Amino acid sequence: MPVVIPKALPANEALRKENIFVMNEKRALHQDIRPLEILILNLMPTKEKTETQLIRLLSNTPLQINVTLLRTGSYRPKNVSKYHLDSFYKTFDEVCHKSYDGLIITGAPVEHLAFEAVEYWDELKRIFEFADQHITSSIYICWAAQASLYYHYNLEKTDYKTKLSGVFEHRVKAYNSKLLRGFDKIFKMPHSRYTNTSIGDELLVLAASDEAGQSIVSTEDYKHIFISGHFEYDEDTLDLEYKRDILNLELPRLPKNYYVDNDPKKGIQMNWRSSAHLFFSNWLNYCVYQETPYIIE
Repeated sequence: MPVVIPKALPANEALRKENIFVMNEKRALHQDIRPLEILILNLMPTKEKTETQLIRLLSNTPLQINVTLLRTGSYRPKNVSKYHLDSFYKTFDEVCHKSYDGLIITGAPVEHLAFEAVEYWDELKRIFEFADQHITSSIYICWAAQASLYYHYNLEKTDYKTKLSGVFEHRVKAYNSKLLRGFDKIFKMPHSRYTNTSIGDELLVLAASDEAGQSIVSTEDYKHIFISGHFEYDEDTLDLEYKRDILNLELPRLPKNYYVDNDPKKGIQMNWRSSAHLFFSNWLNYCVYQETPYIIE
């Protein structure tokens, strides 16, 4: 939320240069405030877990937020009950006439497929087009980031020889980025994927990792934000994935930098939560709340 200070106060200009949200008394008196409308397209099979993870991160702000959960209409998920989907989710056809302040599209376990081979690809392209016209700022996570980069910039994904899994150090590349305001120069973020997309000069690389690559990328106006990792992951998410892969006889490598002393018996090092909350708080404040019109339509 903004700090209201006199317009002539010397601190005013310095704080603005640091991307700190300040406003003068005149603007504050005439400010209209309404809830933010956030749309979440949940492509994960673990719908309820992913809902909880994202809503937890969105809740760490004084702003009032109305969340609308979205599912694909062209593909019916098999790992969640019909009751849950019908009770809490909408299809794109039900919301396509509206505008939203923000959009989040999750990852999806379809990395092994070409984008055009994904059952709901045509529907997803309609949603990408909708985001261009009707969303103030959108975040694309993991596979959704790769899909959006392919749709918007024709950037192909490439396969890793083995799955990239673990918690990796990332270095801030754009210190003046409002998305990363308050971040330490080095922060941690989990990754879990089999593919990667390399960014050229089309976009701003805000943060990158020696092991995990270009991890936070955006357009100059922050209308589209691409995250290759998973700030939203719970403490035990990578642990559950690792054990699942073992049961599926995939012979996975141990997630890097995740267990204490790289020993699953010693527990998990949870070291990305504060960065996750700060990132989503910055997004809501700087990229959504300050940029979206009061009359959303």
